[in-house]
Amino acid sequence: MRYLSTRGGIQPIPFKDAVMMGLATDGGLLLPESYPRITPEQLNAWRRLSYPELAFEIISRFVDDIPPADLKGVIDRSYATFTHPAVTPVVRENGVYILELFHGLTLAFKDVALQFLGNMFEYILAERRQNLNIVGATSGDTGSAAIHGVRGKKGINIFILHPHGKTSPVQALQMTTVTDANVHNIAIRGTFDDCQDMVKALFNDLEFKEKYALGAVNSINWARVLAQVVYYVYAWLRVTEDGKAPVSFSVPTGNFGDIFAGYVAKRMGLPIEKLLLATNENNILTRFVNKGDYSLAGVVSTLSPSMDIQVASNFERYLFHLFGEDPARVRAAFAELKAEGRITFSNEEMALVRRDFCSVSVDQEQTLDTIGSFYKETGYLLDPHTAVGVRAALEQLPGDSLRVCLATAHPAKFGEAVEKATGVPAPVPPAIAALEGMPTRCKVMDADLAAVREFIVATIG
Repeated sequence: MRYLSTRGGIQPIPFKDAVMMGLATDGGLLLPESYPRITPEQLNAWRRLSYPELAFEIISRFVDDIPPADLKGVIDRSYATFTHPAVTPVVRENGVYILELFHGLTLAFKDVALQFLGNMFEYILAERRQNLNIVGATSGDTGSAAIHGVRGKKGINIFILHPHGKTSPVQALQMTTVTDANVHNIAIRGTFDDCQDMVKALFNDLEFKEKYALGAVNSINWARVLAQVVYYVYAWLRVTEDGKAPVSFSVPTGNFGDIFAGYVAKRMGLPIEKLLLATNENNILTRFVNKGDYSLAGVVSTLSPSMDIQVASNFERYLFHLFGEDPARVRAAFAELKAEGRITFSNEEMALVRRDFCSVSVDQEQTLDTIGSFYKETGYLLDPHTAVGVRAALEQLPGDSLRVCLATAHPAKFGEAVEKATGVPAPVPPAIAALEGMPTRCKVMDADLAAVREFIVATIG
């Protein structure tokens, strides 16, 4: 299995090199040359597998440069840290299935991918006797999950940029209370898009990237998307009996990474009826699906901050496929976005989009209403991001279909919103309760690329 850039500027590379490269050296994102197919017979054979066993079956189809026993060891170590024996259990509530992705160390879906990526980094670095300086941007959950994936690991430093004061208090504490010597938090006076733009700029400076051995943990890293493909297959196997009932997934997303993993699963042959893309007021992706309007707008702060994004970095991977794997068309699209603040699409292209995706935007009032009514009817607490996905599923997906909603965070991570909606405090897990009063370390900076670059260089020494 070899990996290509969406912008066509690199020679095909193996999996381990793709992991270490992160963002392609031509500024594009990495994708496999082809997707291995899953047959109905294979799906049936996988029904009795545990989550780590299923992860090995899927991930190994994309990896041919790591011995199977070593790959299995990386996967087993990654999911041994989860508190639920099923890793990503599925529960049925009020006519929908909830895929709980919050049983990892930081109580968010990012743990599923970042525990795997952290262990994969450690494995490759030890083999190559190299060091790595990870640089990432977060709107909340990626940062803490990445930090907990690599804290204390030999040969790795991590620098995480987050928008100052625009994550939830719990998200901020989960990052800044990790004071291991290899962990460096940078709070940027600006938006997540400012953080993401600076990280991309650092990676696009190829001389700087090579000199300081930069590595990526954002979902620009293919290994993260690959790890997320697994839970779509796992959930599908848990909600179906004969594989004949239509299954759709509702995905609260801002950066298009989580839902792109579902798209990959569908391309592999998983029988997914629809992928429902659920956004908050930052609805560029909903406008794209429903109106063909992919135009930039300002970022609105909401109760679901991990989705407060305008420029969805993983969208480029999908565009590569939408444009018939034509790198020139991808390059032209992003040149148009830079020059005019929008990308335009043909009617034929939009027909292809709507074959796989539908979308709806859920505002803050609807989010709070959903948290409150869902709790009243079922006793089940939703965090604001999951509530966006649940509201979208109840509105958009047929009631006689199997509707799987991705629960991307534990409700206690957004306790203020949950209590406002229900009048009931979200139960606080020990992992969150322990954060209060812990020492913190964080550097607050302006959205100044030169200053961030200087800080990274000075810290590396």
